[in-house]
Parts: sequence; C-alpha cells; structure tokens
Amino acid sequence: MAVPKRKMSRSNTRSRRSQWKTSAVHLVECNNRACRKPKPQHVVCPHCGQYGGRQITEPA
Repeated sequence: MAVPKRKMSRSNTRSRRSQWKTSAVHLVECNNRACRKPKPQHVVCPHCGQYGGRQITEPA
C-alpha cells in the first residue's frame, strides 16, 4: 500500500482540492417538434418521453 513519506501541508491539500469542480448539466433542445423543451443530452425527454424520434416512455 502506498504511504506518503511526509505530511502534506494544509495549504497544499486545499489548493489541490480547489481544482475539484462540478460542471452544470449541458441541456439541449428536444428533437420532438411539438415539445422543444430543454433536456439533458443523451437522455429520454421527461416531458414527451421521446428519444431519437422514437416513443420510449409515456409522458409524465
């Protein structure tokens, strides 16, 4: 098991952790011409239930 030889200082630890960022979900327009609501990319539309022009689920 890897064990560090020396203690890492708080400033080094915190500056390394400051790079851990989250990004906002990329929203795209639904392909359904009747819907056109924003949805996450590569996901079934939660409003109309279509994905890639096919009906996958029933609309909510």
